Amino acid sequence: MKLDTKEFEEKMKKSAAVYESELGTIRVGRANASVLDKITVDYYGTPTQINAMAQISIPDARTMVIQPWDASTLKSIEKAILASDLGLNPQNDGKVLRLMFPMLTEDRRKELSKQVSKMGEEAKVAIRNIRHAANDKCKELQKKSEMTEDEQKISEKAVQELTDKYIKEIDAITAKKTKDIMAI
Repeated sequence: MKLDTKEFEEKMKKSAAVYESELGTIRVGRANASVLDKITVDYYGTPTQINAMAQISIPDARTMVIQPWDASTLKSIEKAILASDLGLNPQNDGKVLRLMFPMLTEDRRKELSKQVSKMGEEAKVAIRNIRHAANDKCKELQKKSEMTEDEQKISEKAVQELTDKYIKEIDAITAKKTKDIMAI
C-alpha cells in the first residue's frame, strides 16, 4: 500500500498560497489595496477589515482613496492606518482618506527584499515540515506492517518530489516579488 500524498499536497499548496497572500501585504511603492488586509478597525465593537466597511479605489499608481460607507468611521479608519506598520499618513478631507505611496529608497528596497527572502525561507520550512510529517507517517505504516519497505521508499520519493515542486514554486514567487521591489 503506497501512501496517499493528496492530503500532504493540499497542505503544501495551502502553504504556498498563504505565503503568496502574505507577500501582497508588503508595500512596494505602488498603490495596492491588499496592503490594508491586515488592518482591522473597531466597528461597533467588532474588529472589521477596511475593505468590508469602505470603497477602496486606486486613481493612479501612487494614490489610494478610501471612502467609508459610514462617514462616522472615517476617524477610526485613519487611526488604524496610522497605528499600522505601513508608514503611511492618510490625508483626511472629511469625506475620504487619501494614501500617498512614496517612491521607495534604495535602502528600503533592499530591506524589503531581505524581508521577502526571510518569509520565503519560513514558507520553505513549513513545506519541509509537511514532508517530515508525511515521512513519519510512512515509517509508522511500515512499522505496523501496513506498508513494505519498498513501498515506504517509493512513498518517501513521491513526497520528496512534491516537496521539490513546492520549494521551486516558493522560490519563483520570491524571485518575482523581489524583482517587483527592485524594479520600482
